[in-house]
Amino acid sequence: MSYPADRKYTKEHEWIQANGTSATVGITDYAQQSLGDIVFVETPKVGAELAAGKTFGTVESVKAVSDLFAPASGTVTEVNGDLATSPEKVNKDAHGSWMVKLTLKNPSELDALLSAADYEKFVAEEAGH
Repeated sequence: MSYPADRKYTKEHEWIQANGTSATVGITDYAQQSLGDIVFVETPKVGAELAAGKTFGTVESVKAVSDLFAPASGTVTEVNGDLATSPEKVNKDAHGSWMVKLTLKNPSELDALLSAADYEKFVAEEAGH
């Protein structure tokens, strides 16, 4: 699996794609594969304040419930309403199915996140390859 190079990644398997102070957040393909069939996605409301590294929602699959961790601090400007009725979209296209959009508080927080190449290495180590 190759990960889009236009994003940054967390060790908790979220991706963030920033454009200035706007950013889009989702989970990685590795995360959706690990979870299995996703049956529910819980996201915060528009206007919620997210703090980098803190939970902002959950993804529930047939196997487990996993917390979603904010890759950066900011204010939620939009949530992906499609996931309320079609959470399986994350399984079909994890990098195309975003969860929330944010206005970043401090875009320099992204500097601490993993590049696509670093994330691929991290996943390979975690998977024991």
